Amino acid sequence: MRKTPAVRRPLPTSPFKPRPDAPPKLFAVGDRVSHDKYGLGRVLAVEDGAYAAVLVDFGTRQERIAPPYAALFTL
Repeated sequence: MRKTPAVRRPLPTSPFKPRPDAPPKLFAVGDRVSHDKYGLGRVLAVEDGAYAAVLVDFGTRQERIAPPYAALFTL
């Protein structure tokens, strides 16, 4: 029994356009953000490079959130 759904891949000969990928989430220092686990916070630093992470202050703790930012949303 398969637990994860099958990934649909577009056929190269299909007349239909494939679904566009979601644009990457971009954060700037000072942005107010919401995280599903940690709550409300403010971006303190944004790292550059291949593993660009975001340092967020949630009041009681600071967390380094690495991509993909599935649970992190800009307010």
